[in-house]
Amino acid sequence: MTIDKVLKEKYDESSIEVLEGLDPVRKRPGMYIGSTGSRGLHHLVYEILDNAIDESLGGFCDTIKVSINKDGSVTIEDNGRGIPVKKHRTGIPTERVVFTVLHAGGKFNGSSYKVSGGLHGVGASVVNALSKWLEVEIYRNGKIYKDRFEDGGKPVFPLNEDGELEPLGETRKKGTKVTFLPDDTIFETVEFKAETIKTRMKETSFLNKGLKLIFSDARTGDTVEFLEKEGIVGFVRDITKDSQLLYDSICYIEGKDSDIEVEVAFNFTTDSRENILSFCNNINTVEGGNHVTGFKSIFTRVVNVLAKEVGYLKGKDKNFDGSEIREGINAIILLKHPDPQYEGQTKTKLGSTDAKSAVENVLSLELQKFFERNVEFLKAITDNAMKLRKIRDVEMKAREKFLSKDAKLNISTKLAACQTKDPSNAELFIVEGDSAGGSAKQGRDRKFQAILPLKGKILNVEKSSLSKIISNSEVATLINSLGCEVSSDSDHLDIKNLKYHKIVIMTDADVDGSHIRTLLLTFFFRYAPELIHEGYIYIAMPPLYKATVKGKSHYLYTDRDLGEFKTKVKGSKIELQRYKGLGEMNPDQLWDTTLDPKTRYLKQVSIEDAVTANEVTKLLMGDHVQPRRTFIHQEALTANIDI
Repeated sequence: MTIDKVLKEKYDESSIEVLEGLDPVRKRPGMYIGSTGSRGLHHLVYEILDNAIDESLGGFCDTIKVSINKDGSVTIEDNGRGIPVKKHRTGIPTERVVFTVLHAGGKFNGSSYKVSGGLHGVGASVVNALSKWLEVEIYRNGKIYKDRFEDGGKPVFPLNEDGELEPLGETRKKGTKVTFLPDDTIFETVEFKAETIKTRMKETSFLNKGLKLIFSDARTGDTVEFLEKEGIVGFVRDITKDSQLLYDSICYIEGKDSDIEVEVAFNFTTDSRENILSFCNNINTVEGGNHVTGFKSIFTRVVNVLAKEVGYLKGKDKNFDGSEIREGINAIILLKHPDPQYEGQTKTKLGSTDAKSAVENVLSLELQKFFERNVEFLKAITDNAMKLRKIRDVEMKAREKFLSKDAKLNISTKLAACQTKDPSNAELFIVEGDSAGGSAKQGRDRKFQAILPLKGKILNVEKSSLSKIISNSEVATLINSLGCEVSSDSDHLDIKNLKYHKIVIMTDADVDGSHIRTLLLTFFFRYAPELIHEGYIYIAMPPLYKATVKGKSHYLYTDRDLGEFKTKVKGSKIELQRYKGLGEMNPDQLWDTTLDPKTRYLKQVSIEDAVTANEVTKLLMGDHVQPRRTFIHQEALTANIDI
């Protein structure tokens, strides 16, 4: 959760606090794991799991076990080399350096790991800092070593006279076993979800052909093994298993350019849009990057050249553009790069310039060879592209109508614009209904806050063509209000003229409000994912209750807040009002609880796992009813309907 708050306090030299050791992690956990909710909790597992995966990438490990224990702790064990245990030059055992010092690890010098996913060296130490206790067992050089940390990373085992861990015995095993119990004073929940961890392990198995991953849950007795012999070919088969294939074949290409290893697999479906999932050293590069750019470029070039050579494109026909050719593609791009450079701290976009040329060099010849052996596949792609071209000619007319001055003039009357023209300071609240919209317009700060009331539910874009989408009045209103443009050669909106860098979905805390919020998020995810990647999409958190005690009002945002408040004021008379909708609040209340940057709560929307996001969106918003019903039944017990 991202909470927007501004605190006005004394600020002088006494305000500067120096945090040592792992204290910064406990002080600001969100900076290291994103949140203290369920997402951040599971991130702890991924940090330790990724360290084990790096052993596999280096060729030192072929089996990893992840177990949820009865006491709520988690164990991750690999059969890699085992963390070094001898005294480090800092004066403590190397294993303790790994678990107690930020930005320490074997991934910086380039000699311990040729290819690695984790490059910041904060994984193990962050997990330790945010745990009640953590134990590590190391099996190395025929010996067993054990260490334990408590209360946020404090070591409790004594060292021998040489300042090292004393071996506990001998073993034939090798590897590292880490067990930790998250600190419930830091996390909103410490209950691990088996399905969440299994989904991550399944995806990991696709990216690491031949690596065995074993999951077990002592709470339920559940055990499952993941071992993918086909690698990313199996990945493509899995993500298209419920779709109609354009051509019954999967193309797989692998190769190496300098020190960069490239793997690509793809097929086409008739019932989905372009779906390209990219990874570098097992990291899901959600925002793509130069490896994706290289793939799109060479794929478009090869298909156009071959289509003309075999006569699928006639002499007078213009070349297909990339989006026409890639309509319905489901592709996995996997790079193993010795020194990847990412844009931003989140590692979601690969910036390495050599990644583009590596992909192009590997695919240039191999892709041509594949299509020469599979001409019918090439024909299916070009026929599909020609069909899309004809559809887009119709959509272009709808686009021109959408962009007409009269249409924009009619639509702009619904928006209560703000005064600032600086997008970085401007906020747009997308409000459910005219009633809430009226209160929001009166309660807002018109200097920087714009209000857009939506009438009813917008179109479910998962089931609609682009021409139908931009012809829908509510969607057209939203697009124009944002300042976005409908691209002529892509299904994504062009956001270069975006008017707001904070776009807040503000709906009622009921089923209808949740549905509207889901429809809007589907629209942004499918047609303007850059808005999510850039961190521009938020969800407002209006209060569920107003509790009045002794004439003083308190706004409570969840049922948990209400329970804690009742305990706090036990014995006092409480006047309780549950808000059924935003329209019940007067402008002052709406400002105090939901609009005021000093007091409001906002959730920032992000995409952590593009694979899961894509699958869940298709599942919940697509045409298949039974899988959606099954999913809802499975998640009903853990869903938080108040947010």
